[in-house]
Amino acid sequence: MEAPYVIDEGKRDGVKYVRVGGVGNFSVFKTFDCGQCFRFDPDGDDGNTVSGVAFGKKVSFSDRDGTLTVTGAGADDFSSTWLRYLSLDVDYDEIDRAVTCALDDEGNAVMSRAAEVSRGIRILRQDPWEALCSFIVSQNNNIPRIKKIIAAMCEAYGEKTEDGLSHAFPTARALADAGEEAIFALRTGFRAKYISDAARRVADGEIDLDSIFGSDDFAACEAELMKIRGVGPKVADCALLFGFGKTEAYPVDVWMKKVAARHFKEGPDPKKFGKYAGIAQQYLFYMERYVNG
Repeated sequence: MEAPYVIDEGKRDGVKYVRVGGVGNFSVFKTFDCGQCFRFDPDGDDGNTVSGVAFGKKVSFSDRDGTLTVTGAGADDFSSTWLRYLSLDVDYDEIDRAVTCALDDEGNAVMSRAAEVSRGIRILRQDPWEALCSFIVSQNNNIPRIKKIIAAMCEAYGEKTEDGLSHAFPTARALADAGEEAIFALRTGFRAKYISDAARRVADGEIDLDSIFGSDDFAACEAELMKIRGVGPKVADCALLFGFGKTEAYPVDVWMKKVAARHFKEGPDPKKFGKYAGIAQQYLFYMERYVNG
């Protein structure tokens, strides 16, 4: 795997940018269009650029001809934050080889197809609290409405970004102090009580997100998150996969049930994918939702 390298950096209209080569099989469009993140939207008509907020910073990502441009960041910012956020430090070619030979011949054929159509997807390493809260919001919801709720939550309770034009994701303390009624007023519906409970437990240290992040005991991490009101296996697994770096997590939703019924006689068994189960899941989800669906 060729390591990402900075081609150049500078400013356009007073805004920092950095161009990076050697990013491998990375697609901005697929990565931000597969339901793992709710604060980025397409920017422009080329389909290769998204803009949004992560870690309290307003940025845009654009890929063209194997070169990634990050606007709103310099070389140091890329190395310290965005390299890891985008999982560009991970060899996805090796992961693709692993997940396409983990099953029997029939299963491997399905996985090869899924990996092919999903090529370019990376599992984002999001802020753990933001991922947890976002997937609580996602319950029985659709992506446009999830984005609208989260945008309202950020505007009401998130600190402003450096440019003053956007808002960071609210801290657990900010939402805990806001209270359930105020969260309900953001049109969160039945999820208000779950968000409020999660915010209080995290803000008070009852749920230690840093400990979960650093733990290698996946079952214990899942059980810890499910202490939160309204957090079941699917929400816990989504949070662990997209916010805690637990790529062995294998969230099961209606789309994954369709995958199992349509493409496999039995399973697939996530354990056979080992530490890449969540990446295999994302490939299968993308194939079923965006290609077959």
